[in-house]
Amino acid sequence: MPKTVLAVDFGGTKTAIARVDEHGAMRNRRTLPAAHALEESVSQIAGSCDDVAAVGVIVPGIYTPATGMAWCPNLWGADEVPLLRALKERVDVPVVVDADRCGYVLGEAWLGAARGLRHVVFVAIGTGIGVGILSDGIVVRGAGGIAGAAGWFALDPAWSPAWRDTGCWEGESAGPAVARRFGAPDAQTVVAAARSGDRAALDVLHRAASYTAMGIANLISALNPDVVVVGGGLMLGAGDLLLERIRTEVPRWAQPIAAARCRIELTQLGEAAGLLGAARLALDGV
Repeated sequence: MPKTVLAVDFGGTKTAIARVDEHGAMRNRRTLPAAHALEESVSQIAGSCDDVAAVGVIVPGIYTPATGMAWCPNLWGADEVPLLRALKERVDVPVVVDADRCGYVLGEAWLGAARGLRHVVFVAIGTGIGVGILSDGIVVRGAGGIAGAAGWFALDPAWSPAWRDTGCWEGESAGPAVARRFGAPDAQTVVAAARSGDRAALDVLHRAASYTAMGIANLISALNPDVVVVGGGLMLGAGDLLLERIRTEVPRWAQPIAAARCRIELTQLGEAAGLLGAARLALDGV
């Protein structure tokens, strides 16, 4: 019988949970509203761990493997929380935790657009911008688990105070930036307007795509991946409006040989990328 693990994707607005076997088959997938207290988040999964070999958890922020602490301000407030300890107190099987961007790249390299590849970058563009990096088959996490915070890429020397809390790339290309520039309540409104023929909305999206092309070009030049996979809420909602512009503009900025050898693809797994990546973390940990 295939080994089964519990995969958990703690998001800023929802918690996704599924049982996943070693072939990637997913069962009992469900989504719960996010709990904004650590104890409540752990309780969401504590009763779902029967008959699983391990639990894999990904979080939207910074996870420090050396300490087991997580910093997820959109979920549990501005302070670090002892996530690994809290999980181990409630779960009787091995637990593996990582940042969501690491889960995304592992999921796509396992069963998605980067299947079987060892040099992969995943760019998540939604409420924020985060990057998962797989180099020669190894997830790059950095000294403090912060590697991949590429929303802070400096892409424009004319610094803006709007970037103080987000960084330049995120401040120009993520969903809230798109909404702000159009004067809309959210990015979905801008996308809908662009689809209805609103030229100003389309210009806003194209501007965001141009910044994203610069960010991806920098990643290609620095990391020389086989493929860059783009996902996240904004790309899932407007990939057809953004992807070709990104592909067209990346070669202008990137190291030319690296750019020519790198594909830029939309996620094949969508919102399942995180769950499959969390499952892969758990399977690799047992």
